[in-house]
Parts: sequence; structure tokens; C-alpha cells
Amino acid sequence: MTDDDDLTKRLLAAGRTADRTLSPGVREATVGELLAGLAAPDPDEPADLYGDGVVARLERRVAELLGTQDAAFFPSGTMAQQIALRCWAARTGNPVVALHPMSHPELWEGGALSLVSGLRTVYPTTDPRQPTAEEVADLAEPFGTLMLELPLRDAGFLLPSWEELEALVEAARERDAVVHFDGARLWEATVHFGRPLKEIAGLADSVYVSFYKSLGGLGGAALAGSSSLVAEARVWRHRYGGQVFRQFPQALSALAGLDGELPRLPSYVAQARMVAAALAEALAGGPVPWFRINPETPHTHQFQVWLPYEADRLTEAGVRTAEETGTVLFRRWSAAPVPGVSMTELTVTAPGLTWTREEVQEAARAFTARL
Repeated sequence: MTDDDDLTKRLLAAGRTADRTLSPGVREATVGELLAGLAAPDPDEPADLYGDGVVARLERRVAELLGTQDAAFFPSGTMAQQIALRCWAARTGNPVVALHPMSHPELWEGGALSLVSGLRTVYPTTDPRQPTAEEVADLAEPFGTLMLELPLRDAGFLLPSWEELEALVEAARERDAVVHFDGARLWEATVHFGRPLKEIAGLADSVYVSFYKSLGGLGGAALAGSSSLVAEARVWRHRYGGQVFRQFPQALSALAGLDGELPRLPSYVAQARMVAAALAEALAGGPVPWFRINPETPHTHQFQVWLPYEADRLTEAGVRTAEETGTVLFRRWSAAPVPGVSMTELTVTAPGLTWTREEVQEAARAFTARL
């Protein structure tokens, strides 16, 4: 067993036995715990067959929430998004997609946009932030689709302001391009924008949303848009191998997330802002040379913390803190592009709502004492 394997096991064990945590770790739930949350509202409801039944009910629910004509369930967001972008390329006659280099298709999909769909990408900006309308307007070559990841996860779960988002969409329209939202985490963006989901989604020609990244579902995603676009996407879903025989467990967990987690997301965002502020106060008064909370005021219920130490040292300190105090503040850290600097992501969900400012600061001091 490697040191990393041992650290992973200790992380899981500490998370499962912790007295206090901001959010459950994604690897900590057991099969039994996940299955326990799948009881159907009507246990006699027929299981789906190739996407009918409960899956179709979920699709109608998503379309209603986002204010679109239709929505289609996909086994993964990667598949949903690739199909959306290839459909728009065919409709616009332009295979060029304008997006951020830190967006999901560029970092986490293995180059599939070009290798599978023959699309090409251009970047309005390479800075770790959302692009501006001016940068979209000034792109040197035509593009058929502007894809905006809302929030931009790898830059710190960043969102533009509402006015900036409107300007971005208008800039794309003036370039005769369509607009697609990578809204994997769009559900919690209503607080930052101060707008309901329908108004946010209404700016785009298509929207992809995830059922596990904010809603806690088992997996799956949806692509929402016009009836004709969704019908075309369903054809490509079959071609991509996404016409799965039965998907009712994922659909039931997604519906549970829409019922239980979606209404609570604004409270998670508010609590994340308190946690970020309390953490900043504790780190500023502690022994660390410097730190960064990114963004300083979180846009969603997730944000980044940066510290000038090696990742393994920080992860080890977090594990020891959890093992010795029963409190999980930080889990795994990752090396940043700058040598000697590391970053971790914090997420606040239901367990984190009970934390006070003093408890956040106490946990931060316990962590830094073990560095």
C-alpha cells in the first residue's frame, strides 16, 4: 500500500466517524446508505423502460423549473454537453465553440469535443475568471456557439454579475452565435444573480444541469431547450449509447434532490459566506505566512482555499485534525501550478448549517496547529 492509499483510507474513515463536517465527502456514503434514499413516492409505480415512466416525469419537472419547452435525461453531463454542442454546430453551420480554457470540456472530457464531434474551441480569455462581453465581441474569428460554465468551477466557482451575463449573451447574439450554459451547478446560482432559475435559463438557447453536483443524486444530467433541439439530442443520445434500459434509481434520486436539496441551496450559499469570512479571520491571525479565499465572498456554496504548503502536508494535517478532534474542515489538497502552493475546495451543505463562526475558527486553528 502506498502512502497515498493509506491517506485516502484515513480520510474516508475520519469522514465517516466525524462528529462535525461542512459537507459529506462524496466517497464516504455506503451502498446501503445510498439505496436507503431511493424509496419511490409510490412503490407500485412502474420502473422506466428506455426513459419512460419516472424518467419522463423527471424530464417534465426540469423543463418546468427551467422554463424550457422540453428536457432530456442523460446518464452523464459529459454526454449531454457534447451532444448539445454538436447539435448547435450542425444548426449554425459553424463547428467553432467559444469557451473558457478552464471549462469542463477542456479539462475533464479527454478532448472529446474535437476527437468525437470534430469541433474546435477558441478562448475569449485565458485569465482565471469569467470572460467579458468585450472579449466575446472582439474574438478574431467567427464562432457558432458561446458556452458559459456557470459557475466556472476550476477558477473558484465564479459567476459573472447579472448585468455582465446579459451583456455576454448579447455579445454572442451580435456575432450570430447561439448560447449554451454549462449549468451543472446552476441550481445554486439564483442567490448571486438575484433571479429565479427560469429567468437565468431563459437567457440561453440550451442549458445542461447536473443531478449530483448540487442536488446529491446518484448521477445523471439533463439537457433543456426547445422541443426541436431536445428531440434531436435524443437521437444523438441513442447514437452515443445513452439510451439505457432502466434509469429509475438515478431519476428517483434526482427527484428527491429537487424536492429536498434545491429549496435549501440558498441557505447553503449564505452559510458558505459566513464560513469563508470566519476562516479568513482565523487564518489571518494564525501562523500561516499567507492564504487566499477564492472568491473572498463565495458566489455559491463552494469556494477555494489556497495555502503556501505542499499538498501532502496539508492533507495529512487535515486528516490528523479529523482523527484527533472529530471535526472535518479540510479533506484532500491539490498542488497548484505555483510550486509550494496548494488548493482545496470547501462545500457547505446540510451538516454545515449548524456550524457557528466560533466553531469554524476553532477548527481552522486546530488545523494550522498541526501543519
